[in-house]
Amino acid sequence: MQDFALHDWLLIVGLGCIWAGVHICANSGLPRQLRSGESPTAEKGSARAFQLFWLDQYAYIGLVLCLLGALAAAWSLLS
Repeated sequence: MQDFALHDWLLIVGLGCIWAGVHICANSGLPRQLRSGESPTAEKGSARAFQLFWLDQYAYIGLVLCLLGALAAAWSLLS
């Protein structure tokens, strides 16, 4: 089996993060704080507010995965 260097692993992990992040963003969209126009709201403490909160968290996870994956892949390709 071939030995992989650090830049090879960065490319593999970076592309995997991009893949996962894009799928999350495709399903959840952007967080409400980053959308233009009026965003949905709910009464504090309600089940709808809880759902909106977790959808926003899910969307942020997707964005962070895309960003970190792109940085890792770019670093791998530039090194």
